[in-house]
Amino acid sequence: MLLVVAYSRAARQALRNSCSTHEDVVVRRFGRAVLLRETEFGAFVACRLRERFGTDVEVERTEPLNEYRDVPARVREAAEAYEARDSPSTPYAKFAIGSAHPTPEEMRDAPLEE
Repeated sequence: MLLVVAYSRAARQALRNSCSTHEDVVVRRFGRAVLLRETEFGAFVACRLRERFGTDVEVERTEPLNEYRDVPARVREAAEAYEARDSPSTPYAKFAIGSAHPTPEEMRDAPLEE
């Protein structure tokens, strides 16, 4: 997918207009950011905005996160256990103390393996 982020007011308006005109290429809208299908036409829309607005438009190529392929089992299990906790107000850092789950500090700078 292509992630397009518009920073200026004019670029955001042009992005909204492009999304309305070319709905078939839009995967998802997030206000000032849009995911476009990774097709030649999606690239055309992104490049046209970049050409018109320069650095007010950022374009990145993205890839969906496959949590079963890309996220370590220990992280998925920690998220599952945390969401099933007894007290919904317990912060994760406190929840992880004394458990087999990784601490926020252990996960914070650990890169996801590709």
